[in-house]
Amino acid sequence: MEILIKASKRDSKGTGASRRLRRAGTVPGVVYGGEKEAVSVQFDHKELFLQFRHEAFHASILTLELEGKKESVLLRDYQLHPVRNTIQHIDFQRVSATEKIHVKVPLHFINAEVAPGVKLGGGIVAHILTEADVSCLAKDLPEFIEVDLSALEAGHSIHLSQIKLPKGVEFVQLAHDNDAAVASIAIPRGAKAAAADDAEAAE
Repeated sequence: MEILIKASKRDSKGTGASRRLRRAGTVPGVVYGGEKEAVSVQFDHKELFLQFRHEAFHASILTLELEGKKESVLLRDYQLHPVRNTIQHIDFQRVSATEKIHVKVPLHFINAEVAPGVKLGGGIVAHILTEADVSCLAKDLPEFIEVDLSALEAGHSIHLSQIKLPKGVEFVQLAHDNDAAVASIAIPRGAKAAAADDAEAAE
C-alpha cells in the first residue's frame, strides 16, 4: 500500500516563520539525503496528521510528492507539541533503491493466549521490546515483524535470534552480537505462593 504525502517548497525560514506557518495549519519540514541537496518543505497539518497517526507511516517507505515529482522517503524525525499533540516539525530522508537502510520496525506479538506459560502456568507476558532496528533494502522493508509466543514457557524469554524474519531483512543488534530478549513470561507472585502451598500440602 502506497502512503502518499504532498509537500510544497518553503521559502521562509527561522523560528518566527515556522511559528506563522503552524498558526496557519501548516507543518514545516526538511527532506534530505541521497545525492540532492536538503530542501525546506511544508505540509498541510490535517492531511499529514491523518497519515502520521497510522503505525505504517513510521516504519514504511513513503512516497513524497513535491512540485509534481515523486520520490521515496523515510520518516526520520519529528517534534510534537507537548500539550496539543500537533506536529511542530518533521524530517524525511530520501531512500536509495540500492543502499541498505536502518529502520526501527514495530513488533507484533501473536499467540500469547496459547503460550504454555500463560495457558498452563498462569503467567503474564512482558513485552521487553516493542520495536527493533532492522537493516535491509527499501524494497524488503516489512511494515511490522510478527513474534510468535505459542511455544513460550513460564520463566523463559524469546530472543531476536528466535524470530523468523522476511527474506533480505536482518536485525542490527544481532549483527553486533547482541541477542536481546524481546518478550518473557513472568509468574505472578500470587501464583508462585499458591504453587508452593500446593507442594507443601502434597508432602
